[in-house]
Amino acid sequence: MTLRSRILIAAAIVCLAAILSASGFAQITPRPASPPPSEEVVIEAAQQEKVGDVYHLRGNVVITAHNYVMRADEITYNSATGEIEATGHLIFDGGPHDEHIQATRATYNRITDSGKFYNVVGSTGARFRGSHVLLTSSNPFAFKGKMVEKIGRDLFIVHNGTVTDCRLESPKWTFQTQKAVVLLGENAKLYHATFHFFYIPIFYFPYTRLPAERIGRQSGFLIPDIGQSSLKGTILGDAFYWAINRSMDATLGAEYYSAIGWAQHGQFRSRLTQTSFLNADYFGVLDRNYGVGGVNQTGEELHADGAAQLPWGFRGVANIDYLSSYLFRQTFSESFTQATNSETNSVAFASKSTDGYFVSLMASRYQNFQSTAKGDSITILHMPSLDLGSAEHSLGSTPIKWSYDSALQGVSRREPGFVTDNLVGRFDVNPRAALPLHFHQWDIRPEVSVDNTYYTQDLVAGSGIGIPGSQGVNRKAVEATIEIRPPAVERIFDKPLFSHRLKHVVEPRFVYRNVTGVNNFSQIIRFDARDILTDTNEVEYSITNRLYAKPTKAPKNCVPETTTNEIPGRGEQALPTAPQTLPSSFAKQPETKSPCGATAAGHQIFSWEVIQKYFLDPTFGGALVSGQQNVFTTTAELTGIAFLTAPRRFSPVVSRMWVETGHNTDVEWHLDYDPISGHINASTAYVTHHFKDYFVAGSTAYVRVVGETIPVAPTPQNPNPAPAPLEFNQFRWLVGYGNPNKRGISAATNIGFDVTNQYLQYAAVQSSYNWDCCGISVEFRRLALGAVRNENQYRFALSLTNIGTFGNLRRQERLF
Repeated sequence: MTLRSRILIAAAIVCLAAILSASGFAQITPRPASPPPSEEVVIEAAQQEKVGDVYHLRGNVVITAHNYVMRADEITYNSATGEIEATGHLIFDGGPHDEHIQATRATYNRITDSGKFYNVVGSTGARFRGSHVLLTSSNPFAFKGKMVEKIGRDLFIVHNGTVTDCRLESPKWTFQTQKAVVLLGENAKLYHATFHFFYIPIFYFPYTRLPAERIGRQSGFLIPDIGQSSLKGTILGDAFYWAINRSMDATLGAEYYSAIGWAQHGQFRSRLTQTSFLNADYFGVLDRNYGVGGVNQTGEELHADGAAQLPWGFRGVANIDYLSSYLFRQTFSESFTQATNSETNSVAFASKSTDGYFVSLMASRYQNFQSTAKGDSITILHMPSLDLGSAEHSLGSTPIKWSYDSALQGVSRREPGFVTDNLVGRFDVNPRAALPLHFHQWDIRPEVSVDNTYYTQDLVAGSGIGIPGSQGVNRKAVEATIEIRPPAVERIFDKPLFSHRLKHVVEPRFVYRNVTGVNNFSQIIRFDARDILTDTNEVEYSITNRLYAKPTKAPKNCVPETTTNEIPGRGEQALPTAPQTLPSSFAKQPETKSPCGATAAGHQIFSWEVIQKYFLDPTFGGALVSGQQNVFTTTAELTGIAFLTAPRRFSPVVSRMWVETGHNTDVEWHLDYDPISGHINASTAYVTHHFKDYFVAGSTAYVRVVGETIPVAPTPQNPNPAPAPLEFNQFRWLVGYGNPNKRGISAATNIGFDVTNQYLQYAAVQSSYNWDCCGISVEFRRLALGAVRNENQYRFALSLTNIGTFGNLRRQERLF
């Protein structure tokens, strides 16, 4: 049985249970009315007449009994039976839920706390004092009805009326219903209800429920999803929410794409203890048309993560990522970033740390899809893997520091045309020793390490990356490193700039590294970063500029520490000050206020690091292969660009710049410049700025393929591969105003543009408007992924206070 089949069966069982339980929804047992207290009934009226036990009251009548107050023009009250008949400008207030009812007439029994009210406007969770309203509940509830029955202290039945969480004077949304059974403190069950938005009928519900108080999670069907897409067609769907218990819940649902077929989705969340959790998300699509041009887009994706405290002090963590096909992700992912991500990575481990010593048992699966063709992917497994290591420890009473890292692993690699053994043994030991020295502000750190790695399978020269062999191979290396940090050069500028004093610091750094002994690099199968170690004889030099700013004045809106007052004979006495609070903002993190009398601390506003390496051995012990891109440990530590295509002495110059002039501005720029070719290999920049409710963010990414490139080799899964691009040049922009919780209008737009190919990769425009009890959001989104996907999406969301969101624009997908 496939994973999709199991999900569908579970969804069917949950939905059947919900339907069966729904048959008992109409059976409501009200809480019994409390027996009337012995307190007397207080009657006020302009005219009173009593015949036996019956009072006839007229003119501004007020009856106070128990915890209720009833006002009317005329009231007939039977003190023996508790029966009350009231007419004219009736107002009924009180009760444990602060009920407020206005009606034209009513019959009510104060002993049973039951009655009928006619032409009613009512609410709960609010106290009315003239024109002032005091909310006494986090979820006030309002209703109207031609007739409202009160049964006991908690149950109301509204006939032919409306219910809402908005103010009844001008409600933005209402449910018009034939009957509403309201159990105060819990929920309201509506039968044959029509949802109205600004008096326009939107959707009919044969049955639905609304919260009549802010209560815990409850099982039930969620608000349906409706949308439109040029790829999927009309989208209709719904889901069932299951509150399993206090620490677990699940959501199972399905959507119908008119142009494709059915989609299934599920979510499971659990918080078993304070230190353990388990979450899982599933999404799958059944393509009834087998896609465009006969391509089957059916697929599924599963994400799961969890953590738990294990016996003997171990901590277990798991992160599972499964994807059936890259074509499925490109076709159905909701964001451009996710749709273009060709990798999946699953890992689970149990680890323990004691006194700076580490032990970890790990299993992982890495998959990189090379194209949308079935089977055209690289899969690397690590299972099992036992890793042992330590932090630095002193060697006895000497200044020598020692540490180690070791691993016993079973690994494998599979890709078209290259398959290793199911389990390749890899055993690695790497002890290290260092002698940190400090002399007259100079920091010198010599270090030596030995690395020995044994593989049970070697690599034999052949076409492509080679052929898996049948012999073992042992790699040995000795590394000697000396790091020198001269004294930092600094200057404090006397003249303030924008009410800040500036401090400039220059930090040079030199590292000499020599690795020798790796004479069999071409025989090593590449599984991960542990396998790209080569001989090297190099010098690394870098310089870092830092700029610090310190305010010369106390910050604005600071928090006074104390207010002092001189009292004769007692010296200074501290008088407490009232606490101050700031309104929160969605777009900005809350600022930490400094005391007005305290000295303001300096902070870094600018950092610029420039690094380069000089290779005394330009062939890296013979490991370098001219005419193709080479990735070694020393180059990967410097930059992510594979710049080695031929022997060379100088590496590219790597620049990393960061600017933060305040809490609202952040700028980063990384640059790789190759002095040999005179070209920029890579340049990425990012900037973001917030100003009140306005925000703007932009980024640009440029990458140039270095040196000569080898054409992409065809495979049985991908016989006609597209040529590898030689240059990438893309930029992203986001501009907006507001935030999801802001009253009134908010709007934002973003774009992603490919400068090299001159086409728009994605774009979106979102806008929302929030009232006091609801909000509406709309979005147009376009995704362009070449021949695989060219889609226009129209999405919206209608949010109702204390109820939920109707539509297919999810909160985590909003631009602001």
